[in-house]
Amino acid sequence: MVKIAIFASGSGTNFDNIMKRVESGELAHIEVTALYTDQPEASCIQLAQQHGIPVHAFEPRTFDDKAAYETAVLNGLKHEGVEWIVLAGYMRLIGETLLSAYEGRILNIHPSLLPKYKGKNAVGQALNSGDKESGSTVHYVDAGMDTGQIIEQRTCPIYEDDTQQSLEERIKSLEYELYPAVIKKIIR
Repeated sequence: MVKIAIFASGSGTNFDNIMKRVESGELAHIEVTALYTDQPEASCIQLAQQHGIPVHAFEPRTFDDKAAYETAVLNGLKHEGVEWIVLAGYMRLIGETLLSAYEGRILNIHPSLLPKYKGKNAVGQALNSGDKESGSTVHYVDAGMDTGQIIEQRTCPIYEDDTQQSLEERIKSLEYELYPAVIKKIIR
């Protein structure tokens, strides 16, 4: 059994999807030790409670600096014996403290075909670009914003009548298949 921690900052839909895959046996080799969030009011917390998963909510602004924040997070990860970190809508850049402790063992999913449209509002950027397709990318996390080595991508069309919401929903449905497949393949 491989112990992972999932980091999320918002609605937690990718977290919820991963938990459902663990519970169904598709990702039976994984134990999710906890949900880590930097947003103590985020909806992902209710999802974690529904799945019976402990929640560690940290408010970064209550720490002296990023290193102090990440040291507190790292202490929790070590205590739980976490081997991998899976980012699922975690909206902070990972700093040196966590990167050095988990080098090559942090995954992220991003709603674009990286290296295009890094950072926030990637779906809106793709929609406004004139591109004919978008998609989702799973990559290893490094010190940059969405710059880590790409593991796998899935594409979907961008239609002329797409709204940001319709394209986001199409990309989310890709993510719900892509992320568990990559997790199953990479995390052993």
